[in-house]
Amino acid sequence: MVGQLILGLSILVILHEFGHFIAARAFGIKVEKFYLFFDAWGISLFKFNYKGVEYGVGWLPLGGYVKIAGMIDESMDTEQLAGPPQPWEFRSKPAWQRLIVMLGGITVNIILGILIFWVLTIKYGESYIPNSELKYGIVPGKIGLKIGLEPGDQVTAINGKPVVRFDELTSTEVILGNSDLTVQRGSQVLHVKIPPTILNDLSDYGIDQFINKLPRAKFSVESIAPGSGAQKAGILKNDSIVAINNNKIMFFDEMQAQLAQNKDKKVLVSIKRDGNIIQKTAQIDKEGILGFIPNPDIPKEKKLSFGFFGSLPVGATKAWGTFSDNAKGIGKVFKGDVKFSKAVSGPVKIATLFGTTIDWVRFWSLVGFLSMVLALTNLLPIPALDGGHALFLVIEMIKGKPLSDKFLERAQIVGFVILISLMVFVFGNDIVKQVMKSH
Repeated sequence: MVGQLILGLSILVILHEFGHFIAARAFGIKVEKFYLFFDAWGISLFKFNYKGVEYGVGWLPLGGYVKIAGMIDESMDTEQLAGPPQPWEFRSKPAWQRLIVMLGGITVNIILGILIFWVLTIKYGESYIPNSELKYGIVPGKIGLKIGLEPGDQVTAINGKPVVRFDELTSTEVILGNSDLTVQRGSQVLHVKIPPTILNDLSDYGIDQFINKLPRAKFSVESIAPGSGAQKAGILKNDSIVAINNNKIMFFDEMQAQLAQNKDKKVLVSIKRDGNIIQKTAQIDKEGILGFIPNPDIPKEKKLSFGFFGSLPVGATKAWGTFSDNAKGIGKVFKGDVKFSKAVSGPVKIATLFGTTIDWVRFWSLVGFLSMVLALTNLLPIPALDGGHALFLVIEMIKGKPLSDKFLERAQIVGFVILISLMVFVFGNDIVKQVMKSH
């Protein structure tokens, strides 16, 4: 998990800083340092010089930086600004060139995100369960039940638009709130409104507690976990569990509910085997697990392939969707619909997303997602971020003269304090969430 986190963030940081580096060099601006992580107090894990640039890896893993000559940046090294501007310095270049340099990292992050989603689409295409082929409807979790959904509901439309893919039910169009779900419940047609504050609950409980990622399904036993309650009870492959403690079971979610109610208890399991009903006594563990893998009766996935060039607009749409959805999420924080503590996640949460096993599709999908998030975050007009530098340059272009070095120095300090405070909050928030989740 830690290895994947470090690798993923290192790729993002190096390419982001390379965007600044290549833009600066294109305009003849001298770059003094290129670092992955920060060499705070001059301490680096290793470094070397090549063509006048010091490349290295710092010890403080909070990002990275390129030190551009003649620029007030996070290094706060202003000694060279005391002398007259040199033609190879950042400050001597036209404002439009400096703006391109500051947006270079964001540009590379966007290109990287599009490239990753493009390649993934070329290789894997898209797979989805057709919503029209759901036999038994949906399985809502505690969030879904809270807003009025019920097991077995068929969601036929979102904001009046017919649902084609089952995974549309957990798309950002739905979970960003204020959406209207058209629900077929038996012979009734109902409308369920998604509250604008739903992201608060999703942050606490996860998307599966809104609508399960798999549709409602009947099931049989596929395989048994060695040493489990299922094995000790004599449950076999192809058995169908039809009741627990004489409570009738037809669907997998009904069995899960019964197991959750009987954690760490012995239960009477009714099994259908070769047309006969037999009963077994089984021990449920403390997690509410009987110990078998089900074979669910769910519709087959439909697979789409797009080809080399056809995959580009699909990948670009996915990348842009990530960018715009996160922008909308930030907007909901400012509106007060979502608590800031629920909306932000840091390295601890990101590490859990990578997981404890290596899955390269998941890894690159997450790197592509984070690349677009990094681009958006750096666009925020906070001093010390690229967006803050860009804002000051736009003001300079409007005014026709640069802002004072003293103002830029103070703004950089303020921005740095804001970022450090945010990092401390995000780390603490991640840890608190993980502790609460474990309990």
